[in-house]
Amino acid sequence: MSRDIKYIGMDVHKEAVVIAVLHSSGKLVMESIVETKASSILQFIHGLRGELHVTWEEGTWAAWLYDLLQPQVAQVLVCDPRRNALLKEGNKSDKVDARKLADLLRTGMLRPVYHGEHGLRTLRELGRSYQTLSQDLNRVMNRIKALYRGWSIPCAGTQVYAPRYREEWLQKIEHAGVRRRAELLYQQLDGLQGLRRTLRPELLAESRKHKAAKLLRQIPCIGPIRAARLIALCRRRTGSAANGNSGPIAGWALRPATVRNIATCTDNCNVRKNRNRFVVSIRITTTR
Repeated sequence: MSRDIKYIGMDVHKEAVVIAVLHSSGKLVMESIVETKASSILQFIHGLRGELHVTWEEGTWAAWLYDLLQPQVAQVLVCDPRRNALLKEGNKSDKVDARKLADLLRTGMLRPVYHGEHGLRTLRELGRSYQTLSQDLNRVMNRIKALYRGWSIPCAGTQVYAPRYREEWLQKIEHAGVRRRAELLYQQLDGLQGLRRTLRPELLAESRKHKAAKLLRQIPCIGPIRAARLIALCRRRTGSAANGNSGPIAGWALRPATVRNIATCTDNCNVRKNRNRFVVSIRITTTR
């Protein structure tokens, strides 16, 4: 007796989700439009019988929808929209896209985006927060130096940021309004530095839960923070889950020849910026 398998394609939007359901033979079973709410989506899924395989494209709602449906169905595949060239062919509408996604899932022609461990979500959010704070901190530091340079005050080095010399630097600014602006920038600098110091141990503690962090740290120039950010912000994965690797990075760290894929990951511009240093270090053999 053949199994009753249904393939479900979802075109997800802010207000509504367009759903198409195909039978294993490729016949369209039903189409529907539901609200982008957990209760509405679960009600639709629970109304279907058989083995359910679901797919949708990576986007704003992908992570939330993955956590919602992963325990409810046999398979969840979040696909890479940049790899779905077939969706661009023919007529273009939400219903057509949902049908095409379901059919591509049925024929095994979709490229997945890694959403594996539920525990990765915390590390990913901490990594994004750390990256945002670091970028904001750099912007404030640049503004402080730009302010001094604008008044022809030399400010090479990092002494201009140090709290112990701050009053001395402020006295060099003659105009009261400009001095007040510098004081506000220093307050902003102190606040961001304090937030990053608070976040750093949380990020490191969360990264230690993943075996990939230990493997990545075997590579020269990869420290604890960079290893945590690589695990959190790089999504693509090579190989299959059958390899027994932990997380999206472990397969790369175990195979030095393919680990350089991290350097071309578009999800993290800082990794691309350090590409040459990183790829050179990959030539050193890592061990299990």
